[in-house]
Amino acid sequence: MTSRLTRRTTLMAAAAALAGAGWAAQAASPKKLPVMQVWKDPNCGCCKDWVDILRREGLEVQTIDSGNTAMRQRLGMPMKLASCHTALIDGYVIEGHVNPTEIKRLLAERPKALGLAVPGMPIGSPGMDGPEYGSRRDPYDVLLVQQDGSSRVYQSYFRQASTAVREGFQRTQYNATPQAVTALPWAEAEVRRIDLAAGKISLKHGDIKNLDMPPMSMVFQVPDKTLLGRVKVGDKVRFTADQINGAYTVLSIEPLP
Repeated sequence: MTSRLTRRTTLMAAAAALAGAGWAAQAASPKKLPVMQVWKDPNCGCCKDWVDILRREGLEVQTIDSGNTAMRQRLGMPMKLASCHTALIDGYVIEGHVNPTEIKRLLAERPKALGLAVPGMPIGSPGMDGPEYGSRRDPYDVLLVQQDGSSRVYQSYFRQASTAVREGFQRTQYNATPQAVTALPWAEAEVRRIDLAAGKISLKHGDIKNLDMPPMSMVFQVPDKTLLGRVKVGDKVRFTADQINGAYTVLSIEPLP
């Protein structure tokens, strides 16, 4: 009898130990992150690089190659915080080259907010940090954006939070006078895609000296949509561009002879 009881006790203890180990393994396993949807231009190289970084960091990403302007407006992200791609994850809007660390932090902390944004396309941010930029790292901030469009600094990179960002990233509206456009240096490119409705053009371009931007593929805003009627996909062009209200913007463009 004693032998049977001992054996039974041993088996029960082993089963309990296995069950405990199973629960411990389950508790120790990382929680699966929700799928992120990303709206981007199919010809934007930095958007692709950003998505690749997210995937390497364990995020599951679904891409929609249809541009992001309409989706940004639909989701309520202010235009003043715009970048080249817009994403949605677990109810939060992610605008621009936001670091995966801050996305994971957002999902863990669950603040009451619209989402995160990195306005413009700062060099040194994820996807804008390839070898073509060398060691250049421009200071920038990841913003926590509220439902009313206001924002505060969520995390700073390469500097303390700038006054411009603390004040809501307000910038003076730029009016492109003929004299200002003429003063900008020309850059050369190949037209990859034209989105007339959204006022965008995708260019595979060379150096843009005034922006200190090396050769790459990039999506630009084009406020004057009549410029888009002067070129077509596949054209070799020359153009001028500047950063206006946080967005890289083509101010003039014409086919090369």
